[in-house]
Amino acid sequence: MEIQITTLGAMVGLVTAIFLIIKKVEPAYSMIAGALVGGLIGGAGIGGTVDCMVSGAQSIMPAIIRIVTSGVLAGILIQSGAAIRIADGIIRLFGAKRALFSLALATMILTAVGVFGDVAVITVAPIAMVLGKKLGHSNYVLLAALMGGEKAGMVISPNPNTIAVAEQFQLDLSSLMAANILPAAAGLIGTVVICGLLSRKKTGFFADEGKEEVHINTDTMGLPSLWSALAGPVIVVGLLMLRPVCGITIDPLAALPAGGIAGLFCMGKIRQIKPYIAYGLNKMMPVAILLMGTGTISGIIKTSQLQTDMTGILTAVNMPAFLLAPISGIIMAGATASSSAGAAIASSTFGSAITQAVSPLAGGAMLHAGTIMLDSLPHGSIFHASAGAMDMPIGERLKLLPVDILEGFIVAAASTVLYGLISA
Repeated sequence: MEIQITTLGAMVGLVTAIFLIIKKVEPAYSMIAGALVGGLIGGAGIGGTVDCMVSGAQSIMPAIIRIVTSGVLAGILIQSGAAIRIADGIIRLFGAKRALFSLALATMILTAVGVFGDVAVITVAPIAMVLGKKLGHSNYVLLAALMGGEKAGMVISPNPNTIAVAEQFQLDLSSLMAANILPAAAGLIGTVVICGLLSRKKTGFFADEGKEEVHINTDTMGLPSLWSALAGPVIVVGLLMLRPVCGITIDPLAALPAGGIAGLFCMGKIRQIKPYIAYGLNKMMPVAILLMGTGTISGIIKTSQLQTDMTGILTAVNMPAFLLAPISGIIMAGATASSSAGAAIASSTFGSAITQAVSPLAGGAMLHAGTIMLDSLPHGSIFHASAGAMDMPIGERLKLLPVDILEGFIVAAASTVLYGLISA
């Protein structure tokens, strides 16, 4: 007998998971509890509910395996000092006169080459505070630049959210990364404009005019050269691009760790491989466990009529069906305050419905862009990590949320226009 779960059950399950996450229950357990409640209320019974949860978790396993192996690259970039060197090189290149642009670009590039978003913000934050003190920029404006750069970089990165969407839509990782390059550029430009306006507002965060040019003096002792630091990410991109360029397929499962290890050779630090990859694995394990939890609730939602009802609502209000892609990404990432979890749930649940309206690449790109709009809400990790990195009180960090959302909206809107309106 085919299992059927009501839309009400799926919604109650999702609300339960959100409530538990907000109450600081471990997100993975929150998702599992929400899935169990949703299945029971939705009429699946205990046996049917468990079957849906297991099936949902199984469907996300290929993405989890690739995410775990991507920890090799992330760990090497962070622990070797390559991430700091790349950030420092970018800021030195553009100078203090373009400080806000430099900070946003540095965070964007770090995220884009495979560093976690929160780690990228933490990495650039000390440099940002040095610049801010000397140029008169408040931490409020500086963090707005970092968060905008992180969001722009996230949609073109080989990070867990991108891997999850590529897996569910059966896309090449390189194709999905490349698809949102223009929206990411729009997000970067929008971030710089927003930060420029914020720095001029006389709201207690005024940037003094006429400051002398600042020489950025960061300690780079023991760090690799810029070119060797870039070697790993460049090799990864080259390996992933082999398929669209010459038809040779190198799966991300192999390309990401291979690039990281090759980068270690270039930096002359291959003897440090064990602690570096151990660090990367430790960073990836919470994400992997979280995604297993999201898989369980995804299985409940996928079995329900929620996706059909959401499509029906869009049709009833005369909204294009392709809007299901960004809207589902926005809602699910907002519910979990995680682009990775949101991407996994939205893509596995609504992927088939989305591809009936647009191509898999267009749908994946729009959904992926949508996941970064609300991923920095207070019940998620990056909200608190970014506040701590900039020594910002929680109340002050809350004031920045509308700016976070606006910066994410620019990227999501640009992707939707590009793939939903222009390319449709």
